[in-house]
Amino acid sequence: MLRQRTLQSLTRAVGVGVHSGRKVELTLRPAPPDHGIVFRRIDLPQPVDIPVSAEAVSDTRMASTISAGGDPGAPKVQTVEHLMSACCGLGLDNLQIDITADEVPILDGSAASFVFLLQSAGIVLQDAPKRFIRVLKPVELREGEGAALKWARLEPHHGYRLTFEIEFNHPAVDATGQRVVFEMGSGQYKREIARARTIGFAKDVDVMRARGLTLGGNMDNAIVFGDRELLNADGLRYDDEIAKHKILDAIGDLYMAGKPMLASYTSFKGGHALNNRLLRKLMADRSAWEIVSFDDERDAPAGFAELAPAW
Repeated sequence: MLRQRTLQSLTRAVGVGVHSGRKVELTLRPAPPDHGIVFRRIDLPQPVDIPVSAEAVSDTRMASTISAGGDPGAPKVQTVEHLMSACCGLGLDNLQIDITADEVPILDGSAASFVFLLQSAGIVLQDAPKRFIRVLKPVELREGEGAALKWARLEPHHGYRLTFEIEFNHPAVDATGQRVVFEMGSGQYKREIARARTIGFAKDVDVMRARGLTLGGNMDNAIVFGDRELLNADGLRYDDEIAKHKILDAIGDLYMAGKPMLASYTSFKGGHALNNRLLRKLMADRSAWEIVSFDDERDAPAGFAELAPAW
């Protein structure tokens, strides 16, 4: 039987929110089978639980934000996508995440620090079947026309494949790899995807900070481009790091479904908003998906039964 996974012991991280700039502490705790991934705001007078789901996403400007009941006015947690991506990449089904502010710390701008924390705590198998959302028919969203066109699609696939193509029309970005294809069953999430950092443009910084955004952002937690050049002295971690970070984000955004996907995801110039609308469209069409588990691990897609190797 392909089984659910949680942590062996708790682990903690301290950092700052990329938008708020405020200090925040995370405590990642083991959780029982079928618990799912639940954020708990422990800084409030009465702690508030926010289970992840497509409907819990209440804001997708610059990041993915979840709120209690999906209500934008309710207690929220911002910038959850990198941590959610790490959870998906390691196959974690059940996790309690205590947080002392309204934003997940940005750490180095990638998912690598979260992967390290989770693996340091240890990942254990639970006595419960691992359940997947298997896509049964294509679901697609398209927005804009001509140069403004962007789209995203989910299709049936025995595994979990993600394909992303970027188009920024910026000379330094255009010099990087524009298209990435990644198979989750390859076991290479940690090596090939997790270290890809978020991207920013120096020309946008003043505008965003005037709106109360990116107050904690800097070149230690983002790839920053000037008008024509990359400003980070240490360069890129991958030749196609920007496209890989879009894959990283999509993995986290789609894991808001609460279960791993069996599907092929393809996107051109998509982002958090398009990913969430695509996920909501899928979940709204009950004929487009089903919940499956694998009593015999040999029936599961290649690589899905293995635990990711430790660092």
